[in-house]
Amino acid sequence: HVAKVGLRVRVAPGRLHEADYLTSLGAAEVIDRAELAAPGRPLGKERWAGVIDTVGSHTLANACATTRYGGAVAACGLAGGMDFPSTVMPFILRGVTLYGIDSVMALRPQRQQAWARLAEDLDLTRLHLLTREVPLSQVVTLGDAFLAGQVRGRILVNVQG
Repeated sequence: HVAKVGLRVRVAPGRLHEADYLTSLGAAEVIDRAELAAPGRPLGKERWAGVIDTVGSHTLANACATTRYGGAVAACGLAGGMDFPSTVMPFILRGVTLYGIDSVMALRPQRQQAWARLAEDLDLTRLHLLTREVPLSQVVTLGDAFLAGQVRGRILVNVQG
């Protein structure tokens, strides 16, 4: 939980109606994703020290353009597109670092380090907020809800239920 180390977490979800849920998980502020998804300026007001971007495209470009001097952006998804409509300005003028996160080819020692860090930092008392258990008989219905973007968190399928 990054708030434990003094960081303020801001999130820009695809579903603003999830704001209460996200603040219950520790988000200090919920931002409308549309604010970041539109084409932006090459360099904007410094807003954050670090970003984890799962969207790509204009959202990633805006994240880089508004990251503070010496900050870092981790790109790990392309839900909004695989283009990167940006300039080198954040990298040259602010020393922003863009990291590509690859979970497919990561070597075993890297995976072990990531899992160890999760074991150390994850607040297990909040895990129930992220997980829902469903019986196997609901998987088809749940699949439709998942494809419609109506599922949040993780789903545990009870194959005996």
